[in-house]
Amino acid sequence: MSGKPRVLAVQSGRDSGPARFGAWLAEAGLVVEVVAGCDGDPLPPPLGHDALLVLGGGYLPDDDDRAPWLPATRALVTRALETEVPLFGICLGGQMLAAVAGGRVRGDAGAPEQGSTPVTIRSEAAGDPLFHDLPGVVPAIEHHVDAITELPPGAVWLAETERCPYQAFRVGRRAWGVQFHPEAAPERIRGWDADTLRRQGFDPDGLYAAAVADDRVSAPVWHTVATRFAEVVRGARATGWRATG
Repeated sequence: MSGKPRVLAVQSGRDSGPARFGAWLAEAGLVVEVVAGCDGDPLPPPLGHDALLVLGGGYLPDDDDRAPWLPATRALVTRALETEVPLFGICLGGQMLAAVAGGRVRGDAGAPEQGSTPVTIRSEAAGDPLFHDLPGVVPAIEHHVDAITELPPGAVWLAETERCPYQAFRVGRRAWGVQFHPEAAPERIRGWDADTLRRQGFDPDGLYAAAVADDRVSAPVWHTVATRFAEVVRGARATGWRATG
């Protein structure tokens, strides 16, 4: 099999691209190909890539009326699970993985998380290919009001926060979902709606300052997770686990 492994990244929000997570994957030798459903880009019907990255966006996983590309995205997630093609879902992407695999997601769950937030790595992560040997608590940028309320059957629960327990999990051998945003640098916070943040009880300037202070700790950790995911992708490709239609 020639050429670099290819990752299909599905973008559902105009400000929710792969950002530095995509750059870290590229640094590790992968090619990231972005399809922006939010801009009307058609999603490929079969998954012909070596991995799938499903990004965030202001939708629920089944919000098809507002986001008509979501059924095709769910089909890609289903296909990745069926064929064990490596998958990494962020925020909406993590919620979609949970829903497709049999878990539950609830809109406006009543405990919004915004900005840099301490994420506790659970003991179950000790044997996980991506989350093993991480610090016990790692800051991560959060930006959500919807949440996973029940993990899929058999999922491995990897990380939690006080307000939103299901922060990271794995389904099967090669599918991960996270509620937080490892791809987001602190500057992303400057683009959020300040009035909404204040109504939720958050200070926009304080959120940004805290994220800048925490980034020196968090960025290297999430860089490690991205690099490990790239290793999983290369390993899966080497063993022939690749969906071709």
